[in-house]
Amino acid sequence: MSVATLKPSDDVIEYLAAHEKKSMLRFITCGSVDDGKSTLIGRLLYDSKLLYDDQISALESDTKKHGTQGEKIDFALLVDGLAAEREQGITIDVAYRFFSTEKRKFIVADTPGHEQYTRNMATGASTADVAVILVDARRGVLTQTRRHSYIVSLLGIRHIVVAINKMDLVDYSESTFDKIEADYRVFAKDLGFETITCIPMSALEGVNITKQSSETPWYQGSALLPYLETIKVRGALAEKPFRLPVQWVNRPNLDFRGFSGTVASGTIRPGDEIVVLPSAKRSIVKSIVTHDGELTEAHPDMAVTLTLEDEIDISRGDVICAGKAPAEQTDQFAAHLLWMNEEALYPGRQYLLKTANRMIPATVTELKHKINVNTLEHMSGKTLELNEVGFCNFNLAQPIAFDCYKDNRRTGAFILIDRRTNATIGAGMIDFSLRRAKNVHWQDLDVNKNARSSAKHQKPCVLWFTGLSGSGKSTVANLVEKRLHDMGRHTYTLDGDNVRHGLNKDLGFTDADRVENIRRVGEAARLMADAGLIVLVSFISPFQSERRMARELLEDGEFIEVYISTPLEVCEQRDVKGLYARARRGEIKNFTGIDSDYEAPENAEIDLNTAEVSAEVAANRIVEYLESKGYLEG
Repeated sequence: MSVATLKPSDDVIEYLAAHEKKSMLRFITCGSVDDGKSTLIGRLLYDSKLLYDDQISALESDTKKHGTQGEKIDFALLVDGLAAEREQGITIDVAYRFFSTEKRKFIVADTPGHEQYTRNMATGASTADVAVILVDARRGVLTQTRRHSYIVSLLGIRHIVVAINKMDLVDYSESTFDKIEADYRVFAKDLGFETITCIPMSALEGVNITKQSSETPWYQGSALLPYLETIKVRGALAEKPFRLPVQWVNRPNLDFRGFSGTVASGTIRPGDEIVVLPSAKRSIVKSIVTHDGELTEAHPDMAVTLTLEDEIDISRGDVICAGKAPAEQTDQFAAHLLWMNEEALYPGRQYLLKTANRMIPATVTELKHKINVNTLEHMSGKTLELNEVGFCNFNLAQPIAFDCYKDNRRTGAFILIDRRTNATIGAGMIDFSLRRAKNVHWQDLDVNKNARSSAKHQKPCVLWFTGLSGSGKSTVANLVEKRLHDMGRHTYTLDGDNVRHGLNKDLGFTDADRVENIRRVGEAARLMADAGLIVLVSFISPFQSERRMARELLEDGEFIEVYISTPLEVCEQRDVKGLYARARRGEIKNFTGIDSDYEAPENAEIDLNTAEVSAEVAANRIVEYLESKGYLEG
């Protein structure tokens, strides 16, 4: 390093022990593009004498090739490691750097400023204790400054440094600094920050980075590094109630059974009482086991195995909690959601929700409101677009153990995953359980589905007809029901047009409304199947996600997907209602096959093309399928 931190005469063991005892601070740099985030971190490392000589040499060489500061060293190149970042002079991905001073250890996350990479910025903020928000002194508080400030507030960061950078380009004007500070404090007054510290600086020139500078004699506050070395962060994870999400049941032989995971919060010792959720079984910690032997205590971020005094049933996905302070449990909650996908969020569509140790199906049942990150006002809306934030109600397939995010960021956070692509599409923070749902239970009735279907001498099922408008879905479904009725079977048809006259008359034809349309119809079809009926559902139902959701509402074998695979050109030639012609002229918006997508089934139980077979033949094949599979026996 440019300045050695360890003298030859020092005791290495003592030095390492002292280093180990230093507190750790995680902080994030964020703000609008070109505000100087990467330059600030590079300058911080350089002025703190935390770079090796070969790093400095490499930096000087890279400056000549990629630098943007003329003859001066381009400190941003220390952090912007991607080729695309160097070529464009921007940060794209999150870059993490570890460094240490005599007083503290640090992990800093340099995050992107571009709006399209807001999701990357949120990733860096999710584990930070302090946010350093950069503002270009020439431009003041911008939209992205507000957006990043709101997101770090939402993610639980309570200490903010407003680094008013590039003061050298405004002649270190005190009035410019005062105006920006006033503007920011007015905007941030309702964001819940505990401290807001504004520092005038020039990252490029090293002003107010590691020590106070004579360039700003009117500023009497701390420089950035001394502030970071001394800031006290409340609510450390070690002070929270104990939580261990179980990742693995460790059973190497008959004599050992332990429960492995990473401590999310709190401290645990042998002899402490614990409670396991969701079973609510209690026991006492017998030992804390690691690869290096047994411990007398475990604290956050340690990977450990707990053994218990009692033989109780614990599985992956359970959460071991402090006996006197267990987490809550719920299958319905309200949460803030940052949407991170280019395809919009649709309430009613099923996603996968992942917590620290569980992944379960989940649905956004209601988008309560969207949040304007510039004004913080609540706005109505049916969907969330990329980088938007909303407040939503969620319904889960199974209960989870959780803490409110404001109380515990580790056990109150989750991500949403697209079931089709496995992409991470949203990050959420749980606000509270919808407690009213705890009193709602499925009523166990004496006359059940089996009794109802036996009386009708048939097996209940849902024939789900899907295909483009004009493909022949309703025609074939009508013929199938007539055949079944003649055979004495008990049926009912849910037709797309008919349902929109009543149950779904409040819905339009946007993608969000189509998702809700199919969700309601799927629930209605499930109730009819529970009544023992053979249900015929005739809807375009263009999205695989919603057809999958309808399938999962039913028992195995009860959902039969019937794909009427008539090609688009044939459907347009038929165009009985003249809808395709109007859609081509732009008179009808969101028309499936024209300006709204149709996702064809991949493994439908029945595939029929009415351009190749008549509706009567298609209906006969469906009835034959039901007979061959035993649905008409009973």
